[in-house]
Amino acid sequence: MATPPDVLPAPSSPPAPVPIRRGAATTTATAPDLWAATARIVPRRRTGQWISAAVALLLFAMAVNSLVRNKAFQWDVVAEWFTATSVMNGLTLTLWLTAVTLGLGFVLGTVLATMRLSANPVLRTLSWIYIWIFRSTPALVQLLLFFNIGALYPTLGLGIPFGPEFVTVRTVNLFGPTFTAVVGLTLLEAAYAAEVVRGGILSVDRGQLEAAAALGLGRWRVLRRIVVPQAMRSIVPTAGNMLISALKGTSIISVLAVSDLLYSVQLVYLQSYQVIPMLMVATLWYVVITTVLSVGQFYVERHFAKGATREGLPPTPLHRARAAYRRLRAVADEAAPGETGTSGAGTGGTGTGGTATGKDAR
Repeated sequence: MATPPDVLPAPSSPPAPVPIRRGAATTTATAPDLWAATARIVPRRRTGQWISAAVALLLFAMAVNSLVRNKAFQWDVVAEWFTATSVMNGLTLTLWLTAVTLGLGFVLGTVLATMRLSANPVLRTLSWIYIWIFRSTPALVQLLLFFNIGALYPTLGLGIPFGPEFVTVRTVNLFGPTFTAVVGLTLLEAAYAAEVVRGGILSVDRGQLEAAAALGLGRWRVLRRIVVPQAMRSIVPTAGNMLISALKGTSIISVLAVSDLLYSVQLVYLQSYQVIPMLMVATLWYVVITTVLSVGQFYVERHFAKGATREGLPPTPLHRARAAYRRLRAVADEAAPGETGTSGAGTGGTGTGGTATGKDAR
C-alpha cells in the first residue's frame, strides 16, 4: 500500500555553509570540507627508531670525545708531521705503486680472463692454474719468496731452450726491493682481476650477443659497444674495492724496507718514540686517499649506469642538496601565505606609485 505524499517525512535540509578564513580572504565550506580542513594527521610513533638513534649518537659522541680529549694521541705532533717531506715522499711512492700494480694487474688479468673463457682447453687450464696458485698463497709469502728468489735462480737468461743463452743477468742485481714489490703485487692483483673481468663478461646477456651477430656487427664493435659498457656495471664496484685494497695492501712491502707511507712513519717513530701520533699520520692519509677514491668510484658507477634503469641516473650529493633546499623553500612559502600576499600588494603599490611619478614627470 502506497503512503500518501503528505505522510512522507520531509527531506533533511542541507548543512548550512560555514565560513572559513584563509589569509585575507573568507570562503564558505560545507561540513565535509570543514572536517577535512580541521582534521589532524597523527604520525605513526616509531619509538624503537628514536631509541636506537639516541644510543648510536651517544656512542658516536663518546668516541669523538675520546679522540679529542685523549692526550696520548698528541694531535699537535700529528699536525706537525702530517705534511712532512719524508711522509709525503712515502705517500707518493704508495700512490705510484698502487697505480702501477693495479694497472698492470688488470692488463694481465684481462688476458687471463680471455684465456679462461677460451675454447682452447690448454689455455683454460693454464689460466686456472695461475689463478689457483696466486689466490691460494698469502701476499706476504709471495713477496718474501720473490725477494729471496736468488736462492732458487742465481741467474736468469734469455735464449734457446736446451741451447745457448743470449742474455744473462744475476738475480740479485735484478730483484731489488722496489722491483720485487712491483712484480709480486702485480702478479697477485692479476689473479683477482682475472676473476673480476670474467664475472663482468659473463654478466652480459647471451641473447644480446646473438642479436648483434644476426645484425652482422663485427667482433670488435660488439665488444666495444655491447659487451664492455654492460660488463663495466659489474666490474666497476669490484674494481673499486680492489683499488682500495691495493692501496692499503701496499703497506706490507714495509717488510722489504721499501720507503712507502707506513715505512716512512716507522723510521720517524723509531727515532722519536712517538709511535701513536705517527701511526695516526699514516691512518689519516689512508682515510683521505680512500675517501677520494670512493667518491671517484661513485661517479664512475654513475657514468656506466646510463640506461640501466627506467628511473634514470642516481642523484649526486649536489642534486640531493638542491632538492632538500627546494623542499625547505616550499615549506617556508606554505607556512606564511599572508606575508607573500602583503609583499605582492606592496610591490603593486610601488609599481603604481612609480607609474604615477612617471606621468607627473611627463
